[in-house]
Amino acid sequence: MSSTVTPDRLTGRSWAVLFVLCGAIFLEGIDVSMMGVALPSIRAELGLSTGELQWVVSAYALSYGGFVLLGGRAADLLGRRRMFVGWLVVFLLFSGLGGFAEEGWVLILARFATGVAAAFMTPAGLSIITTTYPEGPQRNKALLVYAGTAAGGFSLGMVTGGLLTTIDWRWVFFAPVLVSAVILAAAIALIPRDAQPAKRGGFDLAGAFTLTGAMLLLVAAVVRAPDVALAQTLVTAVAGTALLAAFIAIERRVSSPLVRLGLLRNSSLIRANLGAILLVGSFVGFQFITVLYLQELRDWSEWKTGLALMVIGIDSVLAPTLTPWLVNRFGNARVVFGGFVLATLAYVAFLPLGTTFAAMLPTFLLLGLGFALAYGPLTIAATDRVAEDEQGLASGVLTTSFQFGAALGLAVVAAVLAAADELTIDAFRNGLLVPLAAAGLGALIALGGLRPAVRNQMAAKG
Repeated sequence: MSSTVTPDRLTGRSWAVLFVLCGAIFLEGIDVSMMGVALPSIRAELGLSTGELQWVVSAYALSYGGFVLLGGRAADLLGRRRMFVGWLVVFLLFSGLGGFAEEGWVLILARFATGVAAAFMTPAGLSIITTTYPEGPQRNKALLVYAGTAAGGFSLGMVTGGLLTTIDWRWVFFAPVLVSAVILAAAIALIPRDAQPAKRGGFDLAGAFTLTGAMLLLVAAVVRAPDVALAQTLVTAVAGTALLAAFIAIERRVSSPLVRLGLLRNSSLIRANLGAILLVGSFVGFQFITVLYLQELRDWSEWKTGLALMVIGIDSVLAPTLTPWLVNRFGNARVVFGGFVLATLAYVAFLPLGTTFAAMLPTFLLLGLGFALAYGPLTIAATDRVAEDEQGLASGVLTTSFQFGAALGLAVVAAVLAAADELTIDAFRNGLLVPLAAAGLGALIALGGLRPAVRNQMAAKG
């Protein structure tokens, strides 16, 4: 399927397969962002505190991030189509289960299980792309369309979540079930059956559980810091760090590691993953603040909040159209840097915490553009110069970074808000400093990636 008369163009069937895979990542993105808009309604009905409320999102993000490396390896070893289709079914079932929750812990548990399903489904889908389309213009276009769809789902889910929540927040869980069923039928019909996997090996379950445990403990340490004694916070943080050290030790000794540590010598991959943590962490933290600010302090309705945030969805149009042209013209590093600069400016513009949509519009436009510029090129950088039989692994590492960034950014913001006696203008403004600092740090890291490109250009001219 990847060899055509015009190798820079995608065939009709290639587009069809890509649309199915984009449908799944759109579902994953819209599922997360719909949840963000519904959080105040969930809090009101189930009686959750701010710290408990963030676990509705973090439980999903951490199980997703903790098991996605295992999911990437499973795709490489057991077959990408098999993993994609099978775990899409699990995603469908547990997404529906969350809609029936009557207590907070049931909802959080359902979100955790849905995250595990996404952890196996998503890297399988991404590695189908990176192994189906040849490296170069075809793969870049497919990845940018895929990333743009993910970004669009994430953004458009905010207005969808607002509209569904006005009916009942439980529809935020039930609607993805219907979408999943359509994608599942198309996937079974269109995605080619797996060839015999060329790679052999086992599964590093100890690595997966220690990594997930480390992330859970580290996020818990941050979230609970305002409510527990300092000694308890330190013990939790030390335990998380110890599990992270255990994960590294396991990866060095096990015969079939979850992460081949040599892969981390790829400087482009490291920068891309740090950028992913900061980009998504800042965005999710900002969304959490904005939704609570508009609905709980300004008394905006769910649908009005969603409509306002929908402006950020311009990234779904710009990512597959403007971003590929910019990448071809200026290269990944410059485009990523520009994206982080725009995101930083967006958060600065929101600091006055205006009360009208017109006052917030510059932030939403800048953030949509910044997200469009940074998200796709980070995906390309993270899988560039990686062997084909490790594309699933590289995809899994990137997804881990996206999800851990989401959970960490949300945890820090929730901790800052929880530290305040009540949710006032000053409390929200202090919370906004978190995404602002993260975006600024992301710009500095992206700036470091420009130096090799400049040196290469100077050498070429010489």
